[in-house]
Amino acid sequence: MRRLLIVLLLALPLFAANFKLYLKDGGFHLIREYQVDGDRVRFYSIERSDWEEMPVSLIDLKRTEAEASARKAETEKADKEFSDEQAAAREARAEIQKIPQDPGLYRLENGQLRIFKDVEPVVHNDKGRQLLRGLSPLPVVSGKSEIQIPGEHSANIVNEDRPEFFLQLAALESFAIFKLTPQKGVRIVEKVTLIPVVKEYEEDPIKVEIFQKQLSDNGLFKIWPQEPLEKAEYAVVEFTPGKMNHRIWDFRIE
Repeated sequence: MRRLLIVLLLALPLFAANFKLYLKDGGFHLIREYQVDGDRVRFYSIERSDWEEMPVSLIDLKRTEAEASARKAETEKADKEFSDEQAAAREARAEIQKIPQDPGLYRLENGQLRIFKDVEPVVHNDKGRQLLRGLSPLPVVSGKSEIQIPGEHSANIVNEDRPEFFLQLAALESFAIFKLTPQKGVRIVEKVTLIPVVKEYEEDPIKVEIFQKQLSDNGLFKIWPQEPLEKAEYAVVEFTPGKMNHRIWDFRIE
């Protein structure tokens, strides 16, 4: 018989490296590895924790090799996923170390930190315009108002359509990416309607669907849009619904 030597060693760091050595009579041995040498099969028995031998004529090698190959592929896939997870965790830790702990919006561009400056919003209604942060308590103005920021275009240009931002919250509040509506001299962040009976504000922003990942217990989040953004004006907004306490960082996609 032509001498055949097959050595198959499986290493499964995350899962047990056991598989079946199938017999032609329908039975099997649970093994860790095996070697085919000529007309003999040498294998390590899991049941008896020792090496044993059998004639190759009794072994269903085709079925055994198929299962061993499938198990090896599973192992390699698991190893790769584990390695990728470790690499992602290292990358996340490196990113966090580059982000200041001061509340604000940040980006990493080619490894360099970019700091965004928040813009001062105003409320525009029939009474005119007034700085939003100067309204305490909020005025009871019937009808519709607009929260605006100055200028038709942001000076903060972002040259990718799915940008990633790091948002360090000042408090445990909501946040989102709004699409802004440019008008003459201003950009509308959102429209606001006062509900007279309950004296509450109903807000109507154009929100972008985002993914978010919390990176620390002190309110550091990584956020990015779920879908590519079209060329337009946007803002990352930190706010408490109904309170009109917006903090706004604007940008535009080019």
